[in-house]
Amino acid sequence: MADKSVLLTKDGLKKLQERLDDLKSVKRLEVAERLKAAIALGDLSENSEYDDAKNEQAWLEGEIKDLEEKIRNAKLIEDNADSDVVSMGSKVVLKDLEFDETEVYQLVGSTEADPDEGKISNESPVGIAINGKSVGEVVEVQVGENIIKYEIVEIKR
Repeated sequence: MADKSVLLTKDGLKKLQERLDDLKSVKRLEVAERLKAAIALGDLSENSEYDDAKNEQAWLEGEIKDLEEKIRNAKLIEDNADSDVVSMGSKVVLKDLEFDETEVYQLVGSTEADPDEGKISNESPVGIAINGKSVGEVVEVQVGENIIKYEIVEIKR
């Protein structure tokens, strides 16, 4: 049987729980009201409002089930403050050696990954390249046909 563990930071788990609470307490009520209003319109066989509301309800229940499973299988990423290598949960300052630009990323599990927020998955090409590396090391990341070289400038905890 495959490992169903979902790697999350404490913040990531909190966000999933908040989203689940919102879906259960707010969105379910909204969909129920839409269904009630659509049923009040009468003939359900040709009622697009009813069909839309039923589809939204099905999606919502699937999303709730998915979030509940992720939370149930959550494995918190421990802060490894004593380590001098990049590990799950580390915030890493990377310098793109070609463009001489730095970016800060946090290495997280795939469920929590959000590049726009600087959170990269441990399964991404950059995540794989930097995991287990130390400050001063240069890593090469294959992106399409290009290779990008990053230097690990700092590991923040």
